[in-house]
Amino acid sequence: MAPHPPLKTIHELSLHDVEALRLILRGSSVIDWHRLNFPDERRAVEFVKNHELDLDRDRAYLDHVKREAILYLRRNFAFAIPKPVERASMLELLMMAAGKGHRQLCACTILKTIHIINHMAGRELLFRLPISDRDLFHFVEEKVYRVVGTMLSEGFPITEFVGGRKNLDSTYTKLLSKPESTAAALYDKLRFRIVTRSREHLLPVLAYLTEQLFPFNYVVPKQSTNTIFHFRSFCESHPHLRALVDQLQGEFDDALTPGDNRFSAPSYRVIHFVTDVPLRVPPHLMDQAPSGSESLGPIVYMLCEFQLLDAESEAANEASDASHEAYKERQRAAVARRLRVGARGRESRRKP
Repeated sequence: MAPHPPLKTIHELSLHDVEALRLILRGSSVIDWHRLNFPDERRAVEFVKNHELDLDRDRAYLDHVKREAILYLRRNFAFAIPKPVERASMLELLMMAAGKGHRQLCACTILKTIHIINHMAGRELLFRLPISDRDLFHFVEEKVYRVVGTMLSEGFPITEFVGGRKNLDSTYTKLLSKPESTAAALYDKLRFRIVTRSREHLLPVLAYLTEQLFPFNYVVPKQSTNTIFHFRSFCESHPHLRALVDQLQGEFDDALTPGDNRFSAPSYRVIHFVTDVPLRVPPHLMDQAPSGSESLGPIVYMLCEFQLLDAESEAANEASDASHEAYKERQRAAVARRLRVGARGRESRRKP
């Protein structure tokens, strides 16, 4: 069994790590990137492995999605792809995307399309499999508890970890409080919460999760909240990170990323995001999939909500109107009004 990787310090975070962390904190999309920053092939291999895919065992599937991506780009955009890029393996494609020149641009474009095709294949496979949500939740919980359990046993700076399934009453209340009021609007049927010893430990712990639990590129865009620190200021206060700032792609502002939950207090401090966690389907379940499912690959995805915060922010939240109980009380009061009087309750409060 391979040894578990240690937790990186702030000074060991690479440009690739910082780019991934910024994407998660901002809730942005990898489709808007124009390059990858793998420092070596080992990191690229680990990236594929974190998708629950194997470069050798799953070569036929990886070649299939790459071929589909190239055909799509040619059909719709007459995209010219050099032969060396077209013939490249998945590992070679990832390393090309971290290079320079026209091949780098082509490799990035193909990988963005592969990202979408692979995700859609995983969703389609999930619909075809004879598996319940309850069993899926169990598979995800096993994976999360295995990774975080390792972190705890290795003495990582985590002071609290809680997680599991949202109970039915909480689900009903949340849906009754949301304008859309449909089950599809819920991202947190499974949610996990990690409290770190200090603020300095937040980014290393998050970086570890993106390497061992979920790929950063499957964090759901526009579903992130970061009200703990200004990322640019944080980077510029650390000499190692400051040296990477000018290499980051895209606009790099210093704004927090507030959430859109109207029941959260303005003083609430948290890093919150939603991600699709990849799960490799056990062989006995794949055997029960309908004919033709082989082209969809061996991976399905399950949405999970994660919350990260440091112990100081946790204590400040619980000592103010940002506490979880105060939040639930505001939510319950709004639902009670909505159930009694509907939109009229909001209209009457707006009248002078």
